[in-house]
Amino acid sequence: MKKFAVAAALLSAVVATPALAQNGEGHVEVRGGYITGSGLDDATLGVAGGYDYNLGDKAFAGVEIAGDKVLIDGAKVQFSSGARLGANLGTNGKLYATGGYTFGQIDDPYVGAGYQHKLGQNVYGKVEYRHQFINNFDDTDAFAVGVGFAF
Repeated sequence: MKKFAVAAALLSAVVATPALAQNGEGHVEVRGGYITGSGLDDATLGVAGGYDYNLGDKAFAGVEIAGDKVLIDGAKVQFSSGARLGANLGTNGKLYATGGYTFGQIDDPYVGAGYQHKLGQNVYGKVEYRHQFINNFDDTDAFAVGVGFAF
């Protein structure tokens, strides 16, 4: 039940952000990658959306919700909700740490890091690494690339 409460709270924060538009930006993206560990060595494909709130010129904090599917083994879609905290690198880049909770077939926390770079006025590319902490130290690592739209 707590996983749904966390997801609902983050979704509410994302939906309520238009009033904060002058202090940050929303984003939606598609991403794909590779997950390994815990008996998995498979490709993934997913979508995500969120909002980053600027903490001055140099830093930001954000929330994100996502759905990802492991493609090869036919696993169900995994959902995640989490937060990002990072540095604005000039006007084009964002370096960040991320952490949150994944739920669906696997219900466990994750931490990670990533870099996002503007490719145009509202288009960006990103790379991200996540380490998922699964019970009994049967952890997984995910490596992803994505393309998104900031608004």
